[in-house]
Amino acid sequence: MTMSNTGGRRRPPTIHDVAREAGVSRGTVSRVLNGGHYVSPAAQEAVNAAIRKTGYVVNRHARSLITGRSDSVGFLLTEPQEKFFEDPNFNVLLRGCTQALAAHDIPLLLMLAGTEDERRRITRYITSGHVDGVLLVSSHSGNPVAEELSEAGVPLVACGKPIGLGSKVSYVAADDRDGARDMTRHLLSLGRRRIGTVTGPLDTPGGIERLAGYKEVLAESGIDVDGDLIVSGDYSRLSGERGAERLLAQVPDLDAVFVASDLMARGVLTTLERAGRRVPEDVAVGGFDDSPAALASSPELTTMRQPFDRISAEMVRVLLAQIGGEDTAAVILPTELVKREST
Repeated sequence: MTMSNTGGRRRPPTIHDVAREAGVSRGTVSRVLNGGHYVSPAAQEAVNAAIRKTGYVVNRHARSLITGRSDSVGFLLTEPQEKFFEDPNFNVLLRGCTQALAAHDIPLLLMLAGTEDERRRITRYITSGHVDGVLLVSSHSGNPVAEELSEAGVPLVACGKPIGLGSKVSYVAADDRDGARDMTRHLLSLGRRRIGTVTGPLDTPGGIERLAGYKEVLAESGIDVDGDLIVSGDYSRLSGERGAERLLAQVPDLDAVFVASDLMARGVLTTLERAGRRVPEDVAVGGFDDSPAALASSPELTTMRQPFDRISAEMVRVLLAQIGGEDTAAVILPTELVKREST
C-alpha cells in the first residue's frame, strides 16, 4: 500500500505505482492487464512482479467501462432450485468451474432458471451484458435458452451436447453412449441376462445417449431389447425408487439394472432392499457419474466415472477462448468403469 499525503492514511496502489515499480509505461501495464498483447515476456514478468509487490488490485468497474466487459461469467442451471441441492453433480461442476475461473481472477455467478418466468428474466439479464459468457448446465430439448443466447451473440458453452443445435453452440460432454456400453457389457460379463435400465430424462443428451448405448450392447449380444426392461427417470432418487418398482412388477426375474445416474441408483437400491432382493447376489446394480452418492450407497455403487474436474476445466477453457473471439468447439471426454460392491 502507498502512503497518501493526508493524515498518513494508506491509499490503494494505482496503475501508476505498478508502472513506476516495474520501470515501464502506464500503457504497458494496461496492455498486460488486458491480456498481454504486444508486450515482451520481460516486460510482462516485470509488471506481474510489480503487481505482487505493490498489492495492486484491478478496478473492475473502471476497466469494464473501457473494455465493455463485465469480467464475470454466469453458471446457468435450467432446473428447479431443489434439483441444485439434491443432485451432487451440479455442486461438483459449480466448484470445478469456480476454481478454473479463479485462476483467471474471474468471478462466477450462479443463476437458477427452472421456470419459464425465471428463464425470461435470466435471459434478459445475460443479454444486457451483465456477464461476458455463460456455462449452461442441464439443457432440455425444447428449452429455448441456449438458442436465444447463441442468437444474441453471447459466448456460451453447454455441459452436454445441446439437442437440435448442431454446431451453433460449444459443448463439453462425457462420452455417455460409450460409458453406457461399458456398463452394460460389464453386467453381461457377470452372467446377467435380464438387465433393466432406469433412464435419465429422454429430453436431455445424457438420457438419450445412455439409453442408446444400453440398447446397442444388448442388440450386439443377441438379446432382445424388451420394452418392459426400460423405465424412465428424471435423475432424482425418488424416480429411481419408482423406476425399480415398475421394473420388478414388469420383470419379476430381473437380475441386473443399469441406472443412468448414481442418485437414481440409490433409489433403486432402496426399492430392492424393500422387496427383499439382495445386491449383488440377486440383482446387480450399476450407476453413472461416480458422484458422492456412489460412495454413500450401501453397498457402495459400481458406476461409470465422469471426469468432472476435466469437464469443468474444459468448459472454462472453451468459454474463455470464445470470449476472446474463437469459434465454437466440441469436446468429448472418456468415462471409466469403477467396480465396487453392487455388482
